[in-house]
Amino acid sequence: MESDRILVVDDEKNIRITLAQALEDLGPVDTAMNGEEALCLIEENEYRLVLLDLKMPGMDGLTVLKRMAERRPEIRFVIITAHGTVDNAVEAMKLGAVDYIQKPFSPAEIRELARRVLNRQALDQERRETFDHVLELAKRAIGERRFDAAMELLRRAAALKPERPEVLNLMGAVHEIRGSREEAVKSYRAAYWLAPSYAPARENLERLTGTGAVGRNINLGPEPEKK
Repeated sequence: MESDRILVVDDEKNIRITLAQALEDLGPVDTAMNGEEALCLIEENEYRLVLLDLKMPGMDGLTVLKRMAERRPEIRFVIITAHGTVDNAVEAMKLGAVDYIQKPFSPAEIRELARRVLNRQALDQERRETFDHVLELAKRAIGERRFDAAMELLRRAAALKPERPEVLNLMGAVHEIRGSREEAVKSYRAAYWLAPSYAPARENLERLTGTGAVGRNINLGPEPEKK
């Protein structure tokens, strides 16, 4: 795996060449001319950073970003936007992009932005891999209805601390929201068996099986303490 591999997605050949040359000092750079090609590449390679043009023929940048973020929530995305499409860039930030840059830009500007994003990601790596933070990212993904990303994060949290019931409880919540009642019950029950004193799993199981109070909302567990 190349730790700093970068993907550039833009339908303009000159932009792809310029960006690849500007970023080559930071790590291996791959390019894609459209969203379909980009989605294939992220299945074949491990990328830390994707630079993505918003306006492309065929699949637009926002759709590509949403699909990529669902499949690979650990990737950092920088949006390339033309003048007059800043509102779309803001929408992209809501979908998971960490920054954006407007055309025209110089190679030095894009290189500095990419370096800043990669350095920030490296500094955050240890914190992102703690159980509590991964769990909170999963909760956030559930709230934003990015369920595939939430399940991927929950699997990561389970690998970090398989003995914690919170993961199974949140998996149950995802199944329930998606309408898979049987799978939700299995997950809630597994969380309850793992830790009978964990109230959110017990309440969700009782509510879904009709043995407890009805009309309650799904209990995702306590909010993290504010620091």
